[in-house]
Amino acid sequence: MATVLDSVRAFFAHAAFTIDLENNGDVVARERLLDRVMGEARFRKSSEKIRRGRMPAEGLALVARDADGYVIGTVRLWNVEAGVDPDGNAVPALLLGPLAVDCEHEGKGIGGALMRAAITEARGRGHGAVLLVGDPEYYERFGFFADKARHLVMPGPFERRRFLGLELKDGWLTGAAGVLVPSGRRRVAAELRKAA
Repeated sequence: MATVLDSVRAFFAHAAFTIDLENNGDVVARERLLDRVMGEARFRKSSEKIRRGRMPAEGLALVARDADGYVIGTVRLWNVEAGVDPDGNAVPALLLGPLAVDCEHEGKGIGGALMRAAITEARGRGHGAVLLVGDPEYYERFGFFADKARHLVMPGPFERRRFLGLELKDGWLTGAAGVLVPSGRRRVAAELRKAA
């Protein structure tokens, strides 16, 4: 992760922000940021049903910090099973979201930097695909397309045109069909292990 973050930092050295791993001290700032940017409606989304009670995928919770170290952006990826392949085997993948940037810092390339860092890190950790629900007009620039998720569905209401996939390994989603289900670590179990 350090190599990826160092390269992202070098690329954005002229910028007034850095991309870093989220830490325990970022939780309150992240939640306040999401409340400001997305409001209470975020808790009713199908994506949230998959994330609820789970931990983000290992090493795939990132934040953007301003020059003073404050959290001004966030992105997290979550382990899911993207349906099954033609042989009935679960297809492991990641679900990205939410991606959010503080309104005062929009237009500075922070969202794009978070996306590139998240995709690069996911690929480096050997993941095969990333799925998300979002505006194709924004996410296609990162390689996300609806046709990659055409045989998959979210566990609740979603707009088909906004359900997008990116293969990190060629053909990873070929033949995958079915409902996305969470497969990552449960939050309670992880917290109990830390307390022990």
